[in-house]
Amino acid sequence: MEPVQRPIVVVLFEGVDLLDVTGPPEVFSLVRREGGDAAGYRVALAAASMEPVTTAAGVRILPDLTFEQAAEGAIDTLLVPGSVEIDDDRRVRAVADPAVVEHVRRLAARSRRVASVCVGAHLLAAAGLLDGKRATTHWSTAAQLAAEYPGIDVDADPIFIREGAVWTGAGISACLDLSLALVAEDFGEELALRVARQLVMYLKRPSGQSQFSVPLEPVSATRRIEELRHHILRNLTGRLTVPDLAAHAHVSERQLTRIFKTELGTTPSAYIESARVELARQRLESTDDTLERVATACGFGTTDTLVRAFRRRLDTTPTDYRQRFRTGPAGEFTPPLAAVP
Repeated sequence: MEPVQRPIVVVLFEGVDLLDVTGPPEVFSLVRREGGDAAGYRVALAAASMEPVTTAAGVRILPDLTFEQAAEGAIDTLLVPGSVEIDDDRRVRAVADPAVVEHVRRLAARSRRVASVCVGAHLLAAAGLLDGKRATTHWSTAAQLAAEYPGIDVDADPIFIREGAVWTGAGISACLDLSLALVAEDFGEELALRVARQLVMYLKRPSGQSQFSVPLEPVSATRRIEELRHHILRNLTGRLTVPDLAAHAHVSERQLTRIFKTELGTTPSAYIESARVELARQRLESTDDTLERVATACGFGTTDTLVRAFRRRLDTTPTDYRQRFRTGPAGEFTPPLAAVP
């Protein structure tokens, strides 16, 4: 029997961001190849007409079907990319064309789940799909989203957020992380990781990871502090006291603290804790390890230290974090959602 191909519809419109449209299908296309006999996806690009759509990058894309045709069948996942414009003051603003918003609202009613990519969250918001929900978007338009839709709990930090059957993703390349998370939900974590390796992605990042992650902070002004950062990330389970780091860098403890404050805007201890919390986030999302094992593997030593760090950095507990963000087991294809109001 031919494996079931889950239908994914990507919304197309003039001025849409190119990577928002092309990035996720690259992820989905590898599922069949890496999964063998596992079911995969059937991606279709839908637009108002069959005429070519010009993206923000100037590249034209041909739709596969119209919005009306897409609305005739059940949709497993509706993927909604975004678009921005630059105002007279050179500020970035998300665009939500009312006609596109109406099509999104109609198609969402036929979809099992809905996911926005980057500033596509503004289209979901205008369609009423994010009311009362926590959502993210590209950091540059998060303030706009919060101001225009006060009923949405906007969190600009995570790279993606899941609220039931509605997902929102952060900016640009985070569309790949969001797509991998959808694959993990459908077909399991192992297959998603195999796809990530084929994409040569350094890491399949968890949903709670900040858009401004510790390893991706701006490169510091000196080679000494840059080497220290890499030393910390390589040795999170080891002894990383201020005296030890100062000795490693061949500076005094006082000078070490001053260097961190000047170049990274934080203290050595706070930086180390942030890096360990980020590693713990990944393990809580992607493994069933006990809290004791997570604490040990991430350099916290004890569960109490892990819990205190999570409360301090994320205002939650490791247990609550895992319940919110843990990637579930592979699921079966289910009927579409009930009509979205």
